[in-house]
Amino acid sequence: MKLATSLLFLLSLMPLAAFAGETEEQNKALARRFYEQVWFSNNPAAVDEIFAPTYVVHDTGDRKNVTEPADRQKEIAAYFWDRGTMTGAINYQIAEGDLVATRWQWEYKPNSFWMKLLGGRDQVPIINVFRFKDGRIVEVWNHRHDIDTAASGITFLKGLALGLLPALALLILSAVLYFKLRKLRQRV
Repeated sequence: MKLATSLLFLLSLMPLAAFAGETEEQNKALARRFYEQVWFSNNPAAVDEIFAPTYVVHDTGDRKNVTEPADRQKEIAAYFWDRGTMTGAINYQIAEGDLVATRWQWEYKPNSFWMKLLGGRDQVPIINVFRFKDGRIVEVWNHRHDIDTAASGITFLKGLALGLLPALALLILSAVLYFKLRKLRQRV
């Protein structure tokens, strides 16, 4: 009797497990569609079908735990599309429950001098984790590997400039004092 009850219980769980796997695959397909249509081929209308009207973002910058409208994704993509061309490749995806993690390469070719200066190298490896609810993205964790880009070089130059300013001020002060001392010696 116990064996039959256990077997019936396990059999009742099988459709749930199959459904979870099916949902995970559907969520992975939606995540792939987001990259392929919005970032790799400039079709921002896909955002309306993939994202919930509002979502929560956890970014590497100041945008942490911020709720924003789905149109923000269109604005971000438009910013880069207006200043260059984008493409990329998905390296792999992992799904568990309502989460999909995607590791992908963003390739960007800027068309302006300033974006070339700020954009750095052509490829940036990125890992995004999306949380889905009712077939739509409702939360995003964004992890870019910007350290290899020119953006880190610009940060280095800013730090160098800030470090050199006090040294330059001391150099000027010491030169002024040196010439004052020299004049005093000539008078004596």
